[in-house]
Amino acid sequence: MIRGSGFRLKGWQQAAVAVGSAVGALLDPRRADLIAALGETTGKPAFDRVLERMKRSPEGREILLERPRVISTSVGHAWDLPDNTFGAAYARFMGSRNFSPDDRPPVRFMETEELAYVAMRAREVHDFWHTLFDLPTNLIGETALKVIEFEQMLLPMCLMSVLGGTARFSDKQRSLFYQHYFPWALKAGARSTDLMCVYYEKHFHEDLEDVRRKWGIIPAPPPPRPNATIVVPL
Repeated sequence: MIRGSGFRLKGWQQAAVAVGSAVGALLDPRRADLIAALGETTGKPAFDRVLERMKRSPEGREILLERPRVISTSVGHAWDLPDNTFGAAYARFMGSRNFSPDDRPPVRFMETEELAYVAMRAREVHDFWHTLFDLPTNLIGETALKVIEFEQMLLPMCLMSVLGGTARFSDKQRSLFYQHYFPWALKAGARSTDLMCVYYEKHFHEDLEDVRRKWGIIPAPPPPRPNATIVVPL
């Protein structure tokens, strides 16, 4: 299901859920349900804008019409595709981490089914973006991807996640992030196509590097060697 037990919240209730979710997520970043609730209760204007962009895009309209879900029954064929394909790269990313596409929490706080689907789609394509940008799932990788997600969708939750993530960095991690990953993420998010308007599942069979070029994806640069000069791709 896209939606769990849906709730219509009054303004003060929405604020209370947002604050509670933000505090809980800071205390325990593994709570995907709290992060999802924070994204929904603070993100309606952003999801409205994404929805309008999708309606103006031919591929976006196709997504809204067909409402594909990133779940095992619909993406399982990726594990059988040739190694050079986008689908196979996604399967390797998921398999190497023992991730399941079925693990995403349902949407609970969107007012319409259409917005609920957009929120769910944003949640479910997260691992496609990890694959395309070649980002790890450690704290630095997730924080860097949140920078790109913020540029793409302007979700307040993404900005809060960046602030919360960097607050948990060690001094060494913070230096690496701001000198190496943050400049790259700003450029990568701005240069790529509107990633919420891409029907990823229909491109699984295509070569990974071809789709990266087509969508303007700049993969994350490898961590710098000690004493190496940091260069951000142009």
